[in-house]
Amino acid sequence: MALTLRAGVAALLGVPVGEPRQLTGGASRETWAFPGERPAVLRRDPPGHGDAARMRAEVACLRAAAAAGVPVPAVLAAGDTAPGIEAPFILTEHVAGEALPRKLLRDPGFDAVRPQLACELGRVLGAIHGTPVETLGMLDDTDPLDAIEAVYRDLRDPRPAVEAALHWLREHRPADRPRALVHGDFRLGNLLVDGTGVRAVLDWELAHLGNPIEDLGWLCVRAWRFGAQPPVAGVGTREQLLDGYAAVTGFRPDPAELHWWEAYGTLRWLVLSRFQAERHFSGAEPALELAAIGRRVCESEYDLLAVLGLLVDVPAPDPVPYAAPLHGRPTLPELLDLVAGTLADDLTVATDRERYLLRICVSLLRTAGRELAAGDGVAVPEAELAERLRTGAARYRDDAVRHAMSAAVLARVRVVNPRHAGE
Repeated sequence: MALTLRAGVAALLGVPVGEPRQLTGGASRETWAFPGERPAVLRRDPPGHGDAARMRAEVACLRAAAAAGVPVPAVLAAGDTAPGIEAPFILTEHVAGEALPRKLLRDPGFDAVRPQLACELGRVLGAIHGTPVETLGMLDDTDPLDAIEAVYRDLRDPRPAVEAALHWLREHRPADRPRALVHGDFRLGNLLVDGTGVRAVLDWELAHLGNPIEDLGWLCVRAWRFGAQPPVAGVGTREQLLDGYAAVTGFRPDPAELHWWEAYGTLRWLVLSRFQAERHFSGAEPALELAAIGRRVCESEYDLLAVLGLLVDVPAPDPVPYAAPLHGRPTLPELLDLVAGTLADDLTVATDRERYLLRICVSLLRTAGRELAAGDGVAVPEAELAERLRTGAARYRDDAVRHAMSAAVLARVRVVNPRHAGE
C-alpha cells in the first residue's frame, strides 16, 4: 500500500507527526507544515511536475548559506523522491515566525521591529552575498537581462512597455560586479520574522550566481511593498537598506545602480507573472491563482512605466451604461457584485489556504464587474507598437508612444485594481 504524505514525512523523521497543513502562497511548489515532537516543513514540487536538479541546487544553497551565518532553516532530509512524497522535496526544521506580508506590515505586534527591518534586511543580504560559492557551481549564471528577454520572447505576447524597458535597461546598464550567491526572491513572504527581527530566509528555488545588487533592487520593486508606501518592502527607505548592506559588505551601491536593478526587477516580475499565467493558459497546470496572476500583469506594466519615468496620466473614459437585459434585474454587474460581497463578508472558511483562494475569487468577480462597466475601453494597436519599438521604428521616449503605452496599461489597471493607479 502506498504511504500517505503524513506517513512519508514520519518515516523520514523517524518520529510520528501530526496532520499536515498546506500553507498559503507558492505558485510553483507545495509547502506543508507538520506538527509534532519534531515540527517540520516540507517543500515539494507538484507531483508530476518535478525538477530534481533544481531542488538539489536549493538544498546546496541552504547548506552553504547556513555555514556562512545566514539565518535559514536546517535541512533535515532531501531527495529526488521518497515513499509518500512522490516528487523532489526538501524537509526542514520548523522555525517560529511570521511570513505573511500583510501581518508583518499591519499587525501591531510588529510595530517595534518594523522601523529597523529595512536595515536588517540589508545586513542579511550582505551575509548571503558573502557566502562562498565554490560548492555552488550547479547554479545558473547566465546574463539576467538576456535570460528574461528570452522568456518574454518565448511567450509570444508582445507588450510595448516591455520593449521600452528592454531598450532602457540596455542603454543604462551599470558596470557589473563579481559573481555572488543571489537569492533571487528575497522579499516579505519569503522571510520569517518575529518581534526580534529576521529568523529565517526561505524559498531558495530561484537562487543563482550573479550581481549581488539584483537582490537589493528586487526588494525595492513595488509589488513587494504589498500596498504599503515605504519603498523597501513596505517597511523602510533605500538609505536604511544600503546602510545595513554597507555595514556587512564594506561597500555601498550607488543609487543609480540600485535604480537600474529595481527597474530590472519590475520587468522580471512582469515576465515571470506572465510565465506563471501561461502554465494555466496552456492547460499544463490549471489553477485559479495562476489564472488570476495573468490579469495582474498590468500592475507590473504600470510600475515599469512609472519606474522608467515613461508613465503619462491619461484620463479614464466615461463609463459605458449597462443596458437593461432581457432577463431583468439583478443585472449581470449587480449579480457579480452581490456574489463577491457575500463571499467576502458572509462566508467562513476553515484554513489559510481556503481563505487565500476565497480572496482570489472575490477579486476576480470584482474585476469582471469593472470590465463590464468599462466596455471596450481604449483601442491601442499594442502588438504593432511593440514590434515598432523592438525594431527601432518607434522610440519609447516620444510623447505619442508614451501616451499610447500609458493609455492601454491604465485601461487594464483601472479594471483589475483601480487603487494601484491611485484611483
